[in-house]
Formats: sequence, structure tokens, C-alpha cells
Amino acid sequence: MGHTPPVYIGTDFGATTSKVAGVWADGTPISTDLLQRPSESQLGPHAVVRGWVEAISAYLEGNGLGWGAVQGVGVAIPGPRRSYGVLERGPNLPESFVGFDVYTAYSQALAEQAGRAIPLAVGNDGNMGGVAEAHRVRGDSGGSVLLLAPGSGLGCAYIDQAGLPLDGDTLAGMEASHMPAPLHLLGARAYPCGCGRDWGCVEMYTSLAGLSYLLADRLADQPDHPLASSPLGPKERALSLRDLAKQGDQLAIDLFDFQARALGLHVASLAMALDPKFVIIGGGLMDPQATTDAFRERYLGQIWAAAAPHLWPAQRETIQIVPATLGDLSQAIGAALMALYRPA
Repeated sequence: MGHTPPVYIGTDFGATTSKVAGVWADGTPISTDLLQRPSESQLGPHAVVRGWVEAISAYLEGNGLGWGAVQGVGVAIPGPRRSYGVLERGPNLPESFVGFDVYTAYSQALAEQAGRAIPLAVGNDGNMGGVAEAHRVRGDSGGSVLLLAPGSGLGCAYIDQAGLPLDGDTLAGMEASHMPAPLHLLGARAYPCGCGRDWGCVEMYTSLAGLSYLLADRLADQPDHPLASSPLGPKERALSLRDLAKQGDQLAIDLFDFQARALGLHVASLAMALDPKFVIIGGGLMDPQATTDAFRERYLGQIWAAAAPHLWPAQRETIQIVPATLGDLSQAIGAALMALYRPA
């Protein structure tokens, strides 16, 4: 029997769904197929951990591998974290997960399954997505990477030249979605954020979190727009904007242009501190199945147009703004890469 090369497995923990992926020792994915299973978080944290181990077994079997090949495992968990591998109270998980030590419980479950200790790396899920996208976009070129992923909120990550994310001393590094937006440049008022800050968090001007506020302000000036008399609630109206933009609705186009401009100003602000070579834009707006080529090209162009005047001349020559490409694979692949780069 031939020697099986070492593999590194990543688990992406979501309140609803957990995902498993893996990489070889050179960082290339074992498969582009993602194994997904319900997290069953209502059953409690230990049941979730058992489900992860069972899912890894299924993933290995499906790819003709065994536990003997596994040299490390990584897990992407949602923030905030109380300490390394220990969950704090989160918005989407049951009370039983508050204070749960993911690192210890998962390490023990992996050792029991494999019959030996397996190094485990734990990281923030947004950071893990950044690790994977950074590995893919820069190839052998090196360079640091800034990831901004507008979705229901604004995911942010900074990946250094060694491929590792910026965590910070309290594990709250790169919570850049809650930095204040330059409201004077945007001509916008300060919207209240779910984090409790009222200084106008960037997230509120770049993601779905604040889109209903932006829409309401625009509709006040455009009372004849169909959405102004729509029976839909504020969130549903905001969710309808993507389809309206596809149909050429000018209000919807203007709102996404505004969000792109706000994101571009944030890119420029973060570039002053981080000086990245690559800026990767993720989130649903970059999904080829959800938006058109023309929409994505316009959106990225608006980001660059807003950022460029505020960058240093050298940065305008070197920074590349590109779309994310891994989609749902990113966080599980990133967790596997973290196991490869930085085993516990």
C-alpha cells in the first residue's frame, strides 16, 4: 500500500450549518466539493462537536482517506470569543454555548476518534475566510491581503505576508466594520448600529445591516417610487433591491453605488494603517449566481474610484482590488490552512 500524504482538515461552524473541507500539505484543496451538515446547535455544544468528528470521517471516506493521514485540524468559530477557543455570547447560538471551550472539547473528541492527539487551530470565521482567499489570490507573489465582505454585516480580515490573520491581543482585531464611516464625505447621518455604537459604524453604510435606513432616507425624497407604497417590511424592501438593480431601477443602482463608495473610502482608511497589496471584496454581491458581470464590474469600479484619491501615490500603483472566488468553501478551507500554517 502506498504512503498517504498528510492532510489538514477545516471545520466551519455556523449556527445552522457546519462545513468540512481539507487541504494537502502544499495548501491545495483536496476537493472543491464541500461537505455540509446541520449543526444541530439546539442539541448543545458537545453534540455539535460529535457531529464535526462524524462529518470529518465522512469527508475522509468520500475522498479515499483515513484518520491516519490527518496531521492537523482547524475550526472557524463565530465571534466574539472570551479567550482562545472559548465562545462568548453570540447573537445566533443558544445559551448553552456561552463560555463553551471549543478548543478543549474538540481536541479531546479528535484524539478519541484518531487514537492520538491531533493539533487543533481555532480562529474567527471571518479571518479564516480571509486566509483562504488570500492563499488563492496571491499565489507565489506574496503580499498582504485585506478582505472586506459585505453581507448581512461587513466581514473584515487582514492577512499578513506569512498567511496569518490579525487577531489582536483580546482576539478582537480587525473588527473594522465598527470603525466610524466618514459621514461628511458620504453626506449621510449616523445610523445606530447593532453593536451599540452611535458614531456611524461603517457596517451600516456598506451592508444589509443599514440598507433599510439608506432606503428609507432615499424614499423620503422619492415618494413616487414603487417601494414607497410597498406592503413589504423594511428588511424585505432592502432585500428586493438586488433584483431591482438587475432590472435597471435607478434608485437601487444609486444605493449600491453609495455602498460601494462607502466601502472604497473604508479601503483607503484601512490602507493608511495596513498598506495591503491585495484588497479582496467578498459577500453575496460578488456571487456570479446572484449578480451580473456588469453589476460586479461597476461595484468594484466604484470602490476603486472612491479609494484611489485618498491613497498614497505608490499604493495607487500597487494595490489590486479583486473579487473573492471561493464562496462557501472559504472558511472551511481557511481553517484547514490555519492548521497547516500554525498547528496548536
